[in-house]
Order: sequence, then structure tokens, then C-alpha cells
Amino acid sequence: MSLVAEEFRGPAALTAAQADVESARLKTLQEIHRLLDQAVDREEAISRIFVLLDERHKLQSCMLSLFDERAREVRVAVAVGVSGRGRSQGRYQLGEGITGRVVLAGRPVIVPQVSDEPLYLNRTGALGAEREERAFLCVPVNAGGRTIGALGALVRAPEEVDLNGACDFLAVIASFVAMALRRGQDARTADEPDAGGAARPVTIPHKADLGSLIGTSNAIISVVEQTLQVAPTKTTVLIRGESGTGKELIAELIHRNSARAVGPFVKVNCAALPESLIEAELFGHERGAFTGAVARRKGRFELAHGGTIFLDEIGEISPATQTKLLRVLQEREFERIGGTETVRTDVRLIAATNKDLERAITAGTFREDLYYRLNVFTIFVPPLRERKTDILLLADHFVEKYAREHSKTVKRISTPAIDMLMSYHWPGNVRELENCMERAVVVCDDGVIHGHHLPPTLQTAEGSGTMSTGSLISAVAALEREMIIEALKTTRGNQARAATLLQVSERVINYKVKKYGIDCRRFRI
Repeated sequence: MSLVAEEFRGPAALTAAQADVESARLKTLQEIHRLLDQAVDREEAISRIFVLLDERHKLQSCMLSLFDERAREVRVAVAVGVSGRGRSQGRYQLGEGITGRVVLAGRPVIVPQVSDEPLYLNRTGALGAEREERAFLCVPVNAGGRTIGALGALVRAPEEVDLNGACDFLAVIASFVAMALRRGQDARTADEPDAGGAARPVTIPHKADLGSLIGTSNAIISVVEQTLQVAPTKTTVLIRGESGTGKELIAELIHRNSARAVGPFVKVNCAALPESLIEAELFGHERGAFTGAVARRKGRFELAHGGTIFLDEIGEISPATQTKLLRVLQEREFERIGGTETVRTDVRLIAATNKDLERAITAGTFREDLYYRLNVFTIFVPPLRERKTDILLLADHFVEKYAREHSKTVKRISTPAIDMLMSYHWPGNVRELENCMERAVVVCDDGVIHGHHLPPTLQTAEGSGTMSTGSLISAVAALEREMIIEALKTTRGNQARAATLLQVSERVINYKVKKYGIDCRRFRI
């Protein structure tokens, strides 16, 4: 399931016709700029913009949805062609439906045909009973370095529209709306007294290079803030956290956003090197220093000169190597094994460990003075179980990655499978999640990842920490509930059609829906 705008191309258009479309869009953008610049009532101005889009560009039922941080949900703020009741029903959890996923991922989505997309929930009732096909475009609204909402619109006669171009056009409008909302927020903030205990919103600088780091939870964004704070300095950094949490990604993030970004980034896994070789790997050796040393070899510290060296699993190095490493940190110099020449190095050290260093100091296996040299600026990377809101976003990313790598088409993850991902405790953290999603992509055969595609550790009550008192009965009930939910998603909440798909009577479906507490409104069009 990809949250990136699909590569969808409409029919080829004549150059002159395309020029007319671009000219009309430019004229509309100029008028939108004027409306927002002169408007006293922002909501009224945005509503007038939506009317223009409907009249001129076949974008109907435009809706601006904003994320409510206190309620932790996305709510429709401005809409046209939607009743008051529909607007009040336009609420989504992060990751729910197309709108919730756009806000969560911060990336646009193009749905060429809403009738084929179960994730299009139509909570507001914008899509009526007419049989004419519609496409749906949804783009993020970004302000202050974060996604604050989404702008969505249905497209009339999608076969006549370049959906990629229309999506880009809508994204530009979203940026105009974001600037207007930001100005309004700044004005209100200036007029309001400072709330001493108010929580400061988390923001990330626009120019920061986050690389492949993925996450929108407060826990991971707090880590990113600390990382970007220390990156421009020369300070030694110690990254701590459980195995598989992404400590190496944080080290790379520090290097990319530092003044040493143009220099080398040398990685050393201390636990993977034998004790007899680690010193030679770090500091190099002279010819004839030991058996097999047929030539002089530079160590990792020399190779990292002018850049950054990352020592992963530093708690595993021997006491002798710890002593030599302490000297490098203090004096910025060392000798190669078997040599007398002092080598000076200009390198920034980033270390990482999943080991309890304080306990290792007490046990006498780690030098206390080295610990204090390393522990200048410590970043704790949270385990995946403490950043639950990132699980779906990471799962989508890995599905997209491995579907492309294995040349498979995977459209989405089923709701029961998502529930299994969210309820599991993930002892192996992000690395375990990545392995699970790769396996699911490999065994998936119908374009949808179901619960049975996930590893057995997630499917069992023991593995997920949700032990049930039932056995065969509870397993049958779980499978029955999953099949009903999938049928309702396919029929967008129509219980009669779901009964036909499952080859049972509508009365049975009504009974099962009540029995399992399934809310059909989640799937209705």
C-alpha cells in the first residue's frame, strides 16, 4: 500500500488544450492569492476558493481537514457541497481512511476511481448516489515544518483530467492555504497572553536532511530535535537504545546535518569484529606487525579524518582497546600497531550501544573514565512499542519498498492485519517490523496483506501478549470477523452486498455485525 501519489496518466491531451488548462490554473492561483491576502474571514475566503475550483477545474466537494492535537483526530474545517451533518461526521483518526493517511504520512494520494478504493470512507457524504465515476485527490497541508491537515477534492470526469497535474495544482493551493492559516495563527498568538504551562508544538527545520528516518510520533520527533540540536557541533554523542531501534540512522542523521557532511562517514560494528582484530581495524598496523601483516594498513580512525566515525556496540570492546580509545578521545592521536609514528586525526566520534554501561562499569568490564568521555551528549532512541503511532507508517514504507524490490503489486494492508501489527509488542523493534513486512510481501498473492501473511509470532495470542481463554471457537470467531470486515470494506459498508459476497443471508450478516461489534459506518460511502 503506497501513500505516494500513484503514477497515473490520463489520456494524452493536445498541446493547445494543455496550454489552456495551465493558463486557467495560473489565473485561478492569482485570484486565490488575492482572496487570501485581502480576506478578513479566512474560512469564507477558503470556501470561495473551493467554489472557484468547482466551477473552473472540475474539482468538486473540496474539503480542508485540520489535525486537532488535543483530540488527536483530523476534522473537516471548511467544505463546500457538504451538509452540516456531513461536516460534523468528517472526523478521522491518524491513518484512518485516505485523509487520515495523508495527514499521518505527509504525502499526497491519488485515487483514480473511488468505487475501487475501500479506504475512501466518504464520512461527509460528499459522494452522492449518482453513478458517474469520480476520482479523489488528497494532498497534505504543511506549516511550520509539520503536516497540520489535508486538502481533498473529488474530480468530475476523471478520464478527461490529468490527475497528476491536478494533484500538483491542488498541492500549490494547499501551500497558499497553509500560509494563510499560519498568518492567522501568528496574529492570534500575538494578541493572546502567554500560557505558561502550554505544550510547545514540535517542529523540524525545513532544511534538515532526515534521510530515511520515518516517524511522526512525539517520541521520535523529540529524538530528531535533539539530533538536529547537536549535529552542528563537534560534541561526542552516545546513542542508546534497544537493538533494532535505528541507532545507526540517528548517527547518519547527525553526520549529514553537521559541518563534516562532506567528509567520510565510517561505520564500525565493534561486536562483529574479533577481539584480536578490532584494534588493528580501528588504528591500523605497520608491515610485519604480526603474522599476515604484509603491508601498512590505515585504520578506521585515519580513514575517517575530517569526517565522522560511528562505533556501534561500543560496550563490546575489550579493556585494552578501551584504553587506547580513551587516548584518541583525549589527545586526538594514536600509533598504529607495530609502529612508533604518532598519527594525529581530526574526527568526530559517535558511539552507540544497547548495553547497560552503568552496570558494566560496576562489573568492571567497561572503563568509567571512557564512559564519561563518551557520555557528553546522550540520545535515547525509543523502542517501537513506545511509538505505536509510527507502526502503520513504517509498515506502509516497508511494503512499498519490498513490493518494488520483489516486483509484486501490494495495494494495502487489511484491517485485521493492521490490528495485529498494532497489538504486538515488537521486541525486535523496527528491524523486526521490516522483516515481518518483507515476509508478508513475499507470501502475499492477492494484492492485500492479510493476517495469515504475517509471521506466526504475530498470529498467536502468546506472541502478541493477548492470550485468549478460548481455543478453536475463538480462532473461528476471529477468522469470521476478519472475513466480514473485508467484505464490508469491499462493499463500502453495504451489508446486503457483503452477504452476497460471503454467500450467506443478510439476516446472518446483521446478526454477526452486532455480535462482533463492527461499526459499518467506517466503511460506508
